[in-house]
Amino acid sequence: MSTVSTRSPASTDPDSAPEGGAPQRTGRRRTVRDKQWPAYVFLSPWMIGAGVLTLAPMAVSLYLSFTDYNLFDPPEWVGLRNYTEMFTEDPRYWRSVGTTLLYVVVAVPLKLAFALGVAMLLKNLGRGRSFYRSAFYAPSLLGASMSIALVWKALFNDGGSVPEALGWIGIDTGGWVGNTDLAVFAVVLLTVWQFGAPMVIFLAGLQQISPDLYEAAALDGAGRWRQFVSITVPMLSPVVFFNLVLETIQSFQVFTPAFAISGGDGGPADSTNFYTLYLYERGFTASHMGYASAMAWMLLIAIAVITAILFRTSRSWVFYADEEGGR
Repeated sequence: MSTVSTRSPASTDPDSAPEGGAPQRTGRRRTVRDKQWPAYVFLSPWMIGAGVLTLAPMAVSLYLSFTDYNLFDPPEWVGLRNYTEMFTEDPRYWRSVGTTLLYVVVAVPLKLAFALGVAMLLKNLGRGRSFYRSAFYAPSLLGASMSIALVWKALFNDGGSVPEALGWIGIDTGGWVGNTDLAVFAVVLLTVWQFGAPMVIFLAGLQQISPDLYEAAALDGAGRWRQFVSITVPMLSPVVFFNLVLETIQSFQVFTPAFAISGGDGGPADSTNFYTLYLYERGFTASHMGYASAMAWMLLIAIAVITAILFRTSRSWVFYADEEGGR
């Protein structure tokens, strides 16, 4: 007499093991992988581009920073010689660092101050806000071009409109471009003129602040300045922090205005010899690509350290309204 099996057909499927069993988990993982592969297909162009156009050149640059490479002959390994020369034997390197730091310390706060001031004016503007917002934003699109930088150089050169206008009110500065004390500030003003991008971000942040806060402060007798210090600044602090980080990173990489205003040589007397301009000179003019690569990596490290410091200090002055318990 034949026996009838009491096992159900499902029990022979390894993926139908009791709940919590390994085969069932394996099946779920396989299902998730089957659903994820289209995402990797669509992401593959970006991942290939990031690897080929970003990560691979960075790796090559890191290798070249330890070599003597002139763009024509094969790289020759020299170890830390480029870094040693940079820190101990190259006074122009340190002058470029000082010029860049001066530019960042002056240009970034001025640019953000102008951006915030104009954003506050536009916030209370009724008709025509869109037009003025577009008009103030336009320099951010045009200011990074070489043509605008050359026009700016003409404005601040000997006989330019700016020295002439200052002369009419009794301030005789002469041409800024040829003045070692004023040339860097011509670049600073060009940067400040491009305040449109942070202005738009500030305007968006200001529009998120509830009018009820200002009404309550006014009822308590707070004036405009007190409202600005006690309400606007704390509520806008995340936006200030965001703009501060972006503008600081961008300012350390300034190149086009300095190249155009100085004629590419950082003059007069290295007063506009910014870090990136000196990097370009060592790499492509003097053909010391290994040294330029070392400079590029030091710039990357410096920006990373300064950004980390900004993030660290933000804990004491950036206020997030939706954070539990506040600051």
